[in-house]
Amino acid sequence: MKDQPPPALSAPNPLRPLQKTFASRDAMRAYISALSRGEGTGEDAGTAGRASPIEGGRAAGLAALALVDPPAYAASRNHLDGAVSRLSAYIRHGVLSLDEVRNHALDVVDNAKQAEKFIQELAWRDYWQRIYAARPDMIWHDVEAYKTGFDASEYDDNLPDDVTAARTGVACIDAFIVELLDTGYLHNHARLYLAGYIVHWRRVTWQAGARWFLQHLVDGDPASNNLSWQWVASTFANKPYFFNLETVARFAGPGLDVSPTANEPLAYSYEQLEATLFPHKSGWGNS
Repeated sequence: MKDQPPPALSAPNPLRPLQKTFASRDAMRAYISALSRGEGTGEDAGTAGRASPIEGGRAAGLAALALVDPPAYAASRNHLDGAVSRLSAYIRHGVLSLDEVRNHALDVVDNAKQAEKFIQELAWRDYWQRIYAARPDMIWHDVEAYKTGFDASEYDDNLPDDVTAARTGVACIDAFIVELLDTGYLHNHARLYLAGYIVHWRRVTWQAGARWFLQHLVDGDPASNNLSWQWVASTFANKPYFFNLETVARFAGPGLDVSPTANEPLAYSYEQLEATLFPHKSGWGNS
């Protein structure tokens, strides 16, 4: 990017070419926000937030790829501070291909077994894409009925304002929302927790949540995102995905408030939550 003064935050003249170089990524974000006057972003043109810390481009993608450690990934991937690759944005936007990521993972291990778990996750991404190509109708429509004891008509079509504002009063959920809005990224398990909370605790359609994620995730991909939301909701699985505070605490990194007093809606056993969230269904056991 070339050094130059940051752009004014008034809406650009539509008769002029769009600006393509900026003094900083934050200046670029401010300019883009001004294009729509912050519409749909939760901010107005005068209060544009920080740019995501995820840097684009082939050089940044290759630098991230060089840091991949398949054995460490396999051992810690479920932990919110685990050795995840953070390659999803580069794969999503075609900066890196699944093939070269797989080949790199195999090149940096002593034997292929050490890269197995990492490559399995790449295979899941490929699977979602193949489903999307074969059945594009599945992306925004329930593949099957909800298996929660509730009809689809009993779910709200709109996200509650306290969710979009990160003011649910559930500390870990609010922290995940803030991270999503500030960075455009969430660990996969944080995505599952947040999706589970929205669909099952707040009884909101998975479509509303999936649409919200795609508005904010830098790596947002309709296939991986929407079919994962359907898996959580149970419209693409044999039971709903839900969790409790004990599970979050087990995999939480430092700094996340997982105290029962600050996360009361989650602070129950699986059996208690199942009875509360799905009073018309039972018998799945722990998720």
